[in-house]
Amino acid sequence: MPTLKEVEFYLTGLWLLFRQDPKGLSHLDFSDRGALRSFWAAIFVLPTTLLTFLWWRSVYLQTLPEGADVGPIFFFRLGLVEVANWIVPLVLVGLLSWLVGIGDKFLPIVVISNWLTLPVAYGYGVVLLIMMLLPSLTGLAVILSYLLALMLVISLFRILRMVLGDHVLTIATVSMVLLVPTMILSELLERYLDIYPA
Repeated sequence: MPTLKEVEFYLTGLWLLFRQDPKGLSHLDFSDRGALRSFWAAIFVLPTTLLTFLWWRSVYLQTLPEGADVGPIFFFRLGLVEVANWIVPLVLVGLLSWLVGIGDKFLPIVVISNWLTLPVAYGYGVVLLIMMLLPSLTGLAVILSYLLALMLVISLFRILRMVLGDHVLTIATVSMVLLVPTMILSELLERYLDIYPA
């Protein structure tokens, strides 16, 4: 498991790449081992994941009759959705990389995608805390969530540009494959697993 110092080093690399500084490439491990280790990001975002689960539970309970509750199976199903959201986009990017002949870029894309999850997840964690603790500021929280989504798109595009070069169409396609399926898959799985607020 990477240490906090290593995680800080990786995030610094992402920040440098966002600033279009090629020095950021040396901060990230794009080897097979580095790609596998990047999945530890799922553990580092666990606090925000649990916060999301609790918030989703509260939203879901509002659609049930008064006094109703949900059991452990509810959180297990949310966990399945979370795992799918991590894996499916990367599988699709792997297929895309193979199809368009950029297979050598697949591991860097995996590393970037996984570690970029950290700042994004904690940003959304702040938004959720505002919605949960300060309901009167829900409008502000919604605006912040849209700004975060916009920043994610911009950040991903700029960082991938440092890895994929100036191939705008390829960068845009990879970005869409990483982001769009997650949004679609989440709702589909939540409805199928009956954990979507009616």
